[in-house]
Amino acid sequence: MARLTEMPETHDCVALRDLLDRLGDRWSLYIILTLKDRPKRFSELKREVEGISQRMLSLVLRALERDGFIVHNSHRHGFADYELTPLGLSLIQPVNTLWAWAINTRNEVLNARKRFDNVAEDQPTESAK
Repeated sequence: MARLTEMPETHDCVALRDLLDRLGDRWSLYIILTLKDRPKRFSELKREVEGISQRMLSLVLRALERDGFIVHNSHRHGFADYELTPLGLSLIQPVNTLWAWAINTRNEVLNARKRFDNVAEDQPTESAK
């Protein structure tokens, strides 16, 4: 863990924030994990990534391709598929670790929220003071 004195310079922070924003959006990791076993066509991804619109899928795929996580392969027969690049594949293990951590700590987080909400309900609001 970096100490405050070891924090990167501002331009490094901006670059890191940009990357984390990409990976932390609503759809990117979902799409990456959907592609982890094999390449898939757009229509397959649309079916498997529940709740995503066609337009949003197009936008996220384009952004993931731009960032080097996936590649879009066109074929002679008129269809195209998307697959992970080595960079995209390198995300699978850390994401699986994060997923396992989230599963293992979910109840602890929910209990902390309940405790916080119960304390917040007992506190008078500014207008009531």
